[in-house]
This record gives sequence, C-alpha cells and structure tokens, in this order.
Amino acid sequence: MLIAFDSTQQALRAEMLLEYADVEIDICPTPKEITAGCALSIHFPEEDMNTVKDVIEQEHVEIRGIFKPDSVAGYVQIDI
Repeated sequence: MLIAFDSTQQALRAEMLLEYADVEIDICPTPKEITAGCALSIHFPEEDMNTVKDVIEQEHVEIRGIFKPDSVAGYVQIDI
C-alpha cells in the first residue's frame, strides 16, 4: 500500500507519526502513475491499513490518497 501527499511537510509528519505507531514504513519516490504535489510517498503493509487510517484521521494528516498496486493501472486509489 502507498500513501501519496500534496506536501513534503505532511509526508514527513506522517512518517514520524506512523513510526511512533510502530507501522513498518518505507519512504519512496511518488510513482509517476500518481499525480501528487509531493515527490515523497510512504509504503506500508496492507495489514496495517486500520492503524494507518486511524493515525491519518486522528492527527489530521493531509494526504492525496491511499493507493493499492494494480497490475494493469499501476496504482488504484482506495477509499478510506
């Protein structure tokens, strides 16, 4: 799973908050298939989706969206 952002500040804030919540994350470049205002994205395991959603909602992290890899489209946005 991947979180895309509109700002680097929000990406770095999310990184800190998710690490604090013990979610295993990786910072990576935003894939070209995803139009976002920030070049940084965060990969996380699908099994941590509920924790990630909770952190984003409770801490009011501004995101472009959460995306799931897709063999045809590259990435598809999922509803949170």
